[in-house]
Amino acid sequence: MRTGIVMAARPGVEHLAARAEELGYSSFWVYDSPMIHGDPFVSLALCATATSRIRLGIGVTSPLLRSAPAAAAALGSLNALAPGRVVCGVGTGNTARRALGMRPARMAELESFTAALRDLTAGRETDHREGSRTSRVRFLHVDGHVNTEDPVEFVVAALGPQGAAVAGRLGTGMISFALHAPAAWSALGRARRAAARAAGTGEEPRSYLMSSLYVLADGEDRYGDAVKDAMGHIAVSALLLAVENPAFRAALPQEEAAAVDRLLSRRGTTATDPDRHHRLYHDYLGRLSPEDRDLVVPSLVDRFGLIGTRDEIGQRLDALEEAGVDELVVQPVVDPEADMTELARLLL
Repeated sequence: MRTGIVMAARPGVEHLAARAEELGYSSFWVYDSPMIHGDPFVSLALCATATSRIRLGIGVTSPLLRSAPAAAAALGSLNALAPGRVVCGVGTGNTARRALGMRPARMAELESFTAALRDLTAGRETDHREGSRTSRVRFLHVDGHVNTEDPVEFVVAALGPQGAAVAGRLGTGMISFALHAPAAWSALGRARRAAARAAGTGEEPRSYLMSSLYVLADGEDRYGDAVKDAMGHIAVSALLLAVENPAFRAALPQEEAAAVDRLLSRRGTTATDPDRHHRLYHDYLGRLSPEDRDLVVPSLVDRFGLIGTRDEIGQRLDALEEAGVDELVVQPVVDPEADMTELARLLL
């Protein structure tokens, strides 16, 4: 299985992209959450000038963050700097939108936006709609401005069959976050293939899993502070999802539901506070604070982290690859450069 790296978008991240390329990683990604992190296109433009081989990914943008023509211009510009190395993940914007106090996009909006991006970045015309008005748009000046010759790779964020079906109909790959069950990936693959057959979109592109990973030393505590520091950002993101999604919260075991309550109390907000996003998403996907380690209860470690000995991790990755995952994308949060070097020693 190939391995990539994901980081928060910010100026200066390009030296980590260069190091990831030097270490042999397959891809380097940044998140797209405008009110939490820096701009992904600025960050990846810097990464493009600092690298020559590694693929550069956005994980993920959303139809309600920017218009398709604006996003296509950014992607085409990035593709001119890194020809054929651009990967664009597209999702409903669950985090990026909720961090604005807004709802994520609908699946229909995700599908039409991704289709428009795919056409525009390939130099084709597409419909552009604003309210009741529709026009046909395309790049009018290409040479020296954007690259529409080298393909941009698109992947749709999928946590269930609806997202997988969108990927199938559009002929894109898939990306998912902290989805570690091989059976779940097998189900996504079946849904994608069924939709692709119905739409006649042909072969199956790459699938990516974004997650955390920690290799235990002999006798090391599976639920110790080092493990929590390595994957706590994902555990807290699951607690935040429970705040925003009552159905998800209702299905949580007791110790995780109690962690949600502690998180809300600690942040001084409630699940119904219209301004809760100001408190909940501060330093989202950043390094876990020591005072928040108690939020990362054992069941969250088991569900949302790839934690184990080297042999255990190898077995889990083999099972995920068999289920359809082509690439694991890991976020190092404690000491990114040192963590990338150690992971490369263990995985690459």
